[in-house]
Amino acid sequence: MRILVVEDHQVLADRIGEGLRDQGHAVDVVYDGAAALEVTAYTSYDVIVLDRDLPGVHGDQVCSELVRRDSNARILMLTAAGGVEDKVEGLDLGADDYLAKPFSFAELAARLRALGRRAPSSPPLLSRGDLSLDPARRLATRGARPLLLTRKEFGVLECLMSADGAVVSAEELLERVWDLNIDPFSNTVSVTVARLRRKLGDPAVIQTVVGSGYRI
Repeated sequence: MRILVVEDHQVLADRIGEGLRDQGHAVDVVYDGAAALEVTAYTSYDVIVLDRDLPGVHGDQVCSELVRRDSNARILMLTAAGGVEDKVEGLDLGADDYLAKPFSFAELAARLRALGRRAPSSPPLLSRGDLSLDPARRLATRGARPLLLTRKEFGVLECLMSADGAVVSAEELLERVWDLNIDPFSNTVSVTVARLRRKLGDPAVIQTVVGSGYRI
């Protein structure tokens, strides 16, 4: 999944980001509401972790603006106010889930996985020919053979299979599988695709479309 973390407590935000990256997600982290509105204007996310009590542009305003834009991202709102009325208010603003601080990372990660399964860009099961991929369980197989993929290889395969035969550019793969810190001029995508091809075996299923990208 592509996830945005919006949290003004930088240590907490960075720890959430690191933990989610360790689970194989592409994660961007920003520390205020204005930055959240800016980055969501040009980047699509599956799920947004949104602190409610943000300085400057309040989390409520960010949530309302995302809803107004018809964003496909699912929103999990974080807040120190965990009363029933607070939760109802947050959900009425358009949030899809609500988690009170302090929270366990395991619960946060589980809720994000559940929201990701509901996101329009995250089908529960993908298949192309003899390839099968289960995003929720992080499992991929070809025929009866399980594929031992790295997190980035899995992410690339998920993007290509989700495209249902359409061409996916290297730039789109960078956006969906990596994060804003990746060098856009690196050969990371081509190297990852080459490793993925070797693991998928013959006959080859990933086609390079010169000047455009890749497709299955």
